Amino acid sequence: MRLRSGTFAACCVVIEVLGVALFLRGFFPTPVRSSSRTEHQAEPPAPEPSAGASSNWTKLPPPLFRKVVIMLIDGLRDDFVFGSKGVKFMPYTTYLVEKGASHSFVAEAKLPTVTMPRIKALMTGSLPGFIDVVRNLNSPAVLEDNVITQAEAAGKRIIFYGDETWVKLFPRHFVEYDGTTSFFVSDYTEVDDNVTRHLDKVLKRGDWDVLILHYLGLDHIGHVSGPSSPLIGHKLREMDSILMKIHTSLLSEERETLVPNLLVLCGDHGMSETGGHGASSVEELNTALILISSAFERKPGDIRRPKHVQQTDLAATLAIGLGLPIPGNSVGSLLFPTVEGRPVREQLRFLHLNAVQLSKLLQENVPSYTKEPGFEQFKMSERLHGNWIRLYLEENNSEVLFNLGAKVRRQYLDALRTLSLSLSRQVAQYDIYSMLVGTVMVLEVLALLLLSIPQALSSKAELEVPLWSPAFSLLFYLMFLVLSALHVIVCTSAESSCYFCGLSWLTAGGVMALISALLCAVVSALAKMFAAGKFLSKNPAHPKARWSELDVLILLGTMGHVLSLGASSFIEEEHQTWYFLINTLCLALCHEIYRNCFLRDDCEPQQCSHVEEGFVSTAPALQDRSIHCNMLEPHRVSKDPTSLDTLRGCEKWMVLASPWVILTCCRLLRSLNQTGVQWAHRPDLGHWLTSSDHKAALSLLAALSLIVIFALVQRRCSLTSKIAMALGLLGVYCYRAAIGNVLFPWQQDSKDISKGVIEARFVHVFVLGILFTGTKDLLKSQVIAADFTIKTVGLWEIYSGLVLLAALLFRPHNLPVLVFSLFIQTVMTQFIWKPLRHDAAEITIMHYWFGQAFFYFQGNSNNIATVDVSAGFVGLDTYMEVPAMFLTAFATFAGPVLWASHLVSFLSSETSRWHQHNKEETLACCL
Repeated sequence: MRLRSGTFAACCVVIEVLGVALFLRGFFPTPVRSSSRTEHQAEPPAPEPSAGASSNWTKLPPPLFRKVVIMLIDGLRDDFVFGSKGVKFMPYTTYLVEKGASHSFVAEAKLPTVTMPRIKALMTGSLPGFIDVVRNLNSPAVLEDNVITQAEAAGKRIIFYGDETWVKLFPRHFVEYDGTTSFFVSDYTEVDDNVTRHLDKVLKRGDWDVLILHYLGLDHIGHVSGPSSPLIGHKLREMDSILMKIHTSLLSEERETLVPNLLVLCGDHGMSETGGHGASSVEELNTALILISSAFERKPGDIRRPKHVQQTDLAATLAIGLGLPIPGNSVGSLLFPTVEGRPVREQLRFLHLNAVQLSKLLQENVPSYTKEPGFEQFKMSERLHGNWIRLYLEENNSEVLFNLGAKVRRQYLDALRTLSLSLSRQVAQYDIYSMLVGTVMVLEVLALLLLSIPQALSSKAELEVPLWSPAFSLLFYLMFLVLSALHVIVCTSAESSCYFCGLSWLTAGGVMALISALLCAVVSALAKMFAAGKFLSKNPAHPKARWSELDVLILLGTMGHVLSLGASSFIEEEHQTWYFLINTLCLALCHEIYRNCFLRDDCEPQQCSHVEEGFVSTAPALQDRSIHCNMLEPHRVSKDPTSLDTLRGCEKWMVLASPWVILTCCRLLRSLNQTGVQWAHRPDLGHWLTSSDHKAALSLLAALSLIVIFALVQRRCSLTSKIAMALGLLGVYCYRAAIGNVLFPWQQDSKDISKGVIEARFVHVFVLGILFTGTKDLLKSQVIAADFTIKTVGLWEIYSGLVLLAALLFRPHNLPVLVFSLFIQTVMTQFIWKPLRHDAAEITIMHYWFGQAFFYFQGNSNNIATVDVSAGFVGLDTYMEVPAMFLTAFATFAGPVLWASHLVSFLSSETSRWHQHNKEETLACCL
């Protein structure tokens, strides 16, 4: 069966999409959901258990608190309150924690540690998934059961001030609100003042039941300056004074009403040592949670150390405190210290309601729930609770009743802890079978694409798929039967839910048939290549072109990296893989250079093959090969002045030293930023430079880096672009000085700090100007005159504009990363790629490797917390979504983007050089 290349490619794309979708469906498991309260309908509470006696307590318990104030401080790490900073900057809060009527906790957040999923976790008690990281940019309304909806349904009047994410999550739930944008991280004063300005009036009013305040300033300071910034202390002191104002107002109100109120101080997530968040470090997960109320009596000398709890426990606690049903999807358990002062019967009633809700959730999400230890503990607790109720209703006040009550309480707490753990573990379980099926489909299509490229790119542009051959049919039916049997075994023995097993047998059979057909096609293509003897040929069109050692390294390194992504530990430390690969590549290039220089006679055939497969083979003019066929002879091309055998003196020594120079640069860059997971906490040169004690050294380094950047980039720019580049780099330093990162020589300190909007926009103007000039030249070469020289200049100016933008967005201590990137590109261009005549495929892979390595040299990782959000607001005085997203993405992936743009520019310049060489050869032939 013959297929055209377009048809074959379209079929491969469709199958790839299906495979990736199936893999993602297994990788992002279905969250734990309750089907009983999908529309928040009122559900009668579970009656109090009884053994032979009839209990009349069938309603929800009354509220424990008259008013509830939730003061959420974004990015409030636990050590900001319970550590040395709390003692120094939050004295009133520290007093409440150590001696006041309060209960303190270290609340552990779950991944992902970004604001919107954490708000959902606090109010619903459920565990959001990673898809909420994307939704965090534009939060949709919460449709699942939550405390806010329950409170509104119960007639509670809710007021909110702060992060507008709440307004998006809970629209039409607040009787009064004032939202502020959370993404403009450069603002850490007005964003909090807009919340505090309402406090004096609202605290004097009595027309509300729940007040929610979400302060963003602390998190914004972390993003811009990190947790060690002096601004952190000022912000904590400000938050402490606000807490004191709220608490004092609530206490004065309690003296009149004699009903306790509740003040909750909490954080949605912490912040890493670099100020970001989103990942799983202890600093990002652990947040402070303090419940303050006059109902929490404390005896003199009673020391209450912060206990470790889950962040999802707050939803159940707030529901009990407000006299509301616990959200149906909550996996949290009641914070028992909040009710331990109540009578025993009320304590057991609260625990029983929580246990019933968790057991129902377990029954709806775990098929084998009866085997779960938490469910068995719950049933035992319920029976003991019934016995206690029977004794209580008989008015038995003996010691037996007291001891049995204590036992039931312990049993309930153990059951709640086990049930919550089982449900949380259910969310973290991957659908391995669906992931495996999707992975097999993707890998089979990739293998088939790689094996079919020579046929697809041939002159006929079609390929033969032996669908009807007997051997193909026999293998197909055999594989189909084996896969179908495996599918039946897996689906009948699976204890947890599986998406692929839930599909109809017809759909699953179609997928099995597709996998069998793809496998047979791959085997057939491999057999044909082995039969033709082309498997070891680098280019099937030229069977004598063999793989060099460098080609084998590039192939094995790329494949090894892909395979390493199958292990989470290699993903977390992926930077180590890239560091190893580029170091190995440098050593391989050193070996190749030395062999070509000192063992020329032995390597002459290989040298010729390199030249034959060099840039000449990638030039567009090869389409007219009949005219210029004599120019493709190896000895003719070797006369090119950039070939290795023509280098003499200093140039030859530079070629010999270039791999070692690149190795040295890479080693220096590794010391600049520690990244990954295991070693991210280790001190590095970046931390030393960014400390306030070494600002003069950072200023000098930044100035020298900007000068070197200009020297490396300007050499191929037009005069206009050179001037724009010089002024733009000067503006970069002025911007960093304006925001206090660096100093001018005449400055003693950085007291006059601004947002640097004018300076940053000054640089943006030059960036746009250089990009416009390069784009104009590029369009001119394509539309007006087919001049490769103009095209090359245009591409280089676009590249230089991107370099200027990267210099603006990079933090000052990261400017050496940009310098070394440009320096390594220059060295490899002049002393490796041109002299050794590497072909386009090799150079493309090298660019890809170095681009990935420089992504990690910047301090990035596969951890979302390393994303520098502040870069998205350079030059912006208000939040604009599209520019902020573009600038953040570019600053994050500047390394790969700059290496990719350099690749395009380099290949274009080589094509231009070949065309010039071609013209000279043509003239020589004519003469």
